[in-house]
Amino acid sequence: MIYTCYEMIRDCRAGRPEGWSYFLTQYVPAIRRFLAHYYPEREGDRALIERVLTKLRQPESSLFQSLDPAPERAFVAELRQHVVSAVEADHASTAPEVAIEIEALGAALEPLTLTEKLVMWFETMRYGEADAGRMLRMSPETAKKIRARGAELVRGGVDAWRSTLLGDNGLPLGRAASALGTKDCLPPKAFFDVIDGRATWRGREEMERHVKGCWHCMDHYCRLLEVVDVLRGAKPLGEAEAEGYKRLLGIETPKRSFWKR
Repeated sequence: MIYTCYEMIRDCRAGRPEGWSYFLTQYVPAIRRFLAHYYPEREGDRALIERVLTKLRQPESSLFQSLDPAPERAFVAELRQHVVSAVEADHASTAPEVAIEIEALGAALEPLTLTEKLVMWFETMRYGEADAGRMLRMSPETAKKIRARGAELVRGGVDAWRSTLLGDNGLPLGRAASALGTKDCLPPKAFFDVIDGRATWRGREEMERHVKGCWHCMDHYCRLLEVVDVLRGAKPLGEAEAEGYKRLLGIETPKRSFWKR
């Protein structure tokens, strides 16, 4: 039998060692990737990873509490939010020197297509042209040209500007986008149907029409594309390293029959 993400969430919610052992082995590498990207100065900070894991292990953590089945990529997208939020408190007092509100950004970028807006939003997530191009399946040169045009639009629509404006404002813009969700916002499946090439022409058109005018869904779409990229390069933890994290969280090693399944 194959042990799935659905079963892992169920077992973690129930406190079973099978679920937590699988979670640590499979998803600590993803946690590291997120931390290395958003907080590179703390990439080797083991105490930070341990703090994140301890917080996720607490009963009040909502990561494993949903009774709805979650496919792996949607689960990791939610994990990403928990990881970033767990560290944000350390940086909450650092406000950008030059700020931009999401309404001003939206007005400035209105002439752009959805794909062009995604390229710009990846800049708020601190991804360079090469990374954005890879996730959106375009060349770095194309992404660079889009960003140059977007930068001029933003520059002409604000009172103060600098070349790092979007990256500097990534955290407050991300929080603002998350707060703009409505009942019409799209579920992860709608995005994955497009990402995986399963969407019909009409379904893709409807999705793009909504996302182009919805910063909440644009942020969500970019985070799902980010997760696809992170999981593509993630490798499970070695057994010895996983054992160290199990001891930290007080998790017993599952019986051998579990791994044989």
